[in-house]
Amino acid sequence: MRQRGRHRRKRTGRALRAALAGTALALTGAAALITTSQAAGSDSPGFLTARTSAADIAELRLREDPVPESSLDRLSAEMGAPVGVDAVLADANHTLRGGTDCTADETGALPAAPSAARAYCWETGDATDPRWLPRSVTTSGDADEDGMWGANRVVLAGWTHDERPDTPEADRGLARVAFVDAGDPGRLRYRWVLLVVPVDGGSDYRKLTSRLDGMVWYQDKLLVTASDGDGGRTALYVYDMDRILRADVLGDAVGRTDEGWSAHRYRYVMPAVASYRLTGGACDPAADGGTPCTGPISLDRTSTPHSLVAAERVPADSTRHARLWRYDLSDAPDRTGLLRLDADGYADATEVYETGATGVRGLLSYRPGGAEKADWYLGQAPDDGAGHGTVWRQDGSGAKAATCGEDEAHDCWGAATGSMSYWQETGEVWSLTGVRDPGTGPPAGSGAARVLFSVPLADLDGTLE
Repeated sequence: MRQRGRHRRKRTGRALRAALAGTALALTGAAALITTSQAAGSDSPGFLTARTSAADIAELRLREDPVPESSLDRLSAEMGAPVGVDAVLADANHTLRGGTDCTADETGALPAAPSAARAYCWETGDATDPRWLPRSVTTSGDADEDGMWGANRVVLAGWTHDERPDTPEADRGLARVAFVDAGDPGRLRYRWVLLVVPVDGGSDYRKLTSRLDGMVWYQDKLLVTASDGDGGRTALYVYDMDRILRADVLGDAVGRTDEGWSAHRYRYVMPAVASYRLTGGACDPAADGGTPCTGPISLDRTSTPHSLVAAERVPADSTRHARLWRYDLSDAPDRTGLLRLDADGYADATEVYETGATGVRGLLSYRPGGAEKADWYLGQAPDDGAGHGTVWRQDGSGAKAATCGEDEAHDCWGAATGSMSYWQETGEVWSLTGVRDPGTGPPAGSGAARVLFSVPLADLDGTLE
């Protein structure tokens, strides 16, 4: 079913970048006029400190728990044959607005330095719906080295349901992914897919019951950060891009009903195929040390082998430091998209660092050609969790960030940005704005400033003086 990008004739990165340059958006000056009264991360996080003790590594150990193949096959047999990404994209029923059609509030949420090369605003209903919050992004540039998935160029955006006291029980714990057809830079279209977890031996499924802080699409798997009902022990859920199923009932329920299969009025669902649980027990974002709460994640294609990097979820106003770490991805043919395991079936972190940054909502690890160590890019939220953030490039020697505005503050990144994803083929860093934690702050509404955008990594580096 899958048609991997590497089996197609590749379009060169130079030609693609030229095509994208031809469609660069004439964004308004609103992004350049961002005030810096609420400085984000004005204090440098300093240099990264390696943590190499056995205890440091043990706190990050993961156990892989696959869903039995028989359960997945039973679910497919009862719901109908799985479909691929191409079928979902062909059924896209929403359209993103181009930068010139975005509101002043939306363009004002974009980075001041560097400027966004491309920006897209969600269809009006999704842009203003207070029940849903954008959180994370990954692309077919993560999935395959040539940036394509079959014949498609794709962006995935993860959204989580806002959990407020008056939230109906049927709505709690929902998580969805926008499958965005990015083949035509001038007209992006998307379809929602609900994330679910098989139960009862594959005879039913339930909601994910977790917020999404991060998301990585690697090979045929989608890995999302998540916690479950046993005290937050789950670090990652795994989804198979070849196991997307169609729901046949447009009702509010999630799972099997008397009328058929329902997915909270969505047409498509993705059932989890595995999870990774931290062996140290439940996490507490307010605790100093111990089991971390996994926050944003991203893919590093410049490491050998390719790796998944993660940041600890620590409140922006916390006085303690956050941890960053790395897991190797498997290169075994029968373990596509999964983490590399040791002989005992565990995944251990191969690098662990401590950063002075808190409120990290996005990160990248990138090793320039020939460099011995990677640079780490951290998207940091301001102390109050709102307003424009900061991107720090940090290594063992120190940290740098862009400055902007009359007072040359560091809050030059997008407003309330989420995770970051590097599209190696085009040299773009993708992120999205309008991110906040569920149940915090005023409900989103008109002017929520939810924008999907990209900036060239070279431009980002150029601002970090």
